[in-house]
Amino acid sequence: QVRLVESGGGLVQPGGSLRLSCVASGSSFSFNAMGWYRQAPGKGRELVAIETSGGSTNYADSVKGRFTISRDVAKKMVNLQMNSLKPEDTAVYYCSAISHGLHYWGQGTQVTVSS
Repeated sequence: QVRLVESGGGLVQPGGSLRLSCVASGSSFSFNAMGWYRQAPGKGRELVAIETSGGSTNYADSVKGRFTISRDVAKKMVNLQMNSLKPEDTAVYYCSAISHGLHYWGQGTQVTVSS
């Protein structure tokens, strides 16, 4: 059974930084892509950043230039460095892994940006 475990969320002031980490376990196969989604209160889940096994990345327009995704394919880990955080970045952040059309999710970690 595939399990994704996130860490690194918390409370930070506007302009601050946080680093999210996610590690996958329980799979004998590699993932085609790993990344991060988020869901703010009253809104749908949206893509934040994703990286494929080939190293291609895709970012939401709202985080470009502020967030950086990095991935260790062999270790099945993905990180999200978040800088210059804004109150509108407040959300539950979910780690995501995709393999052969199947989408796996972590339990989510809360990120709150507030003074």
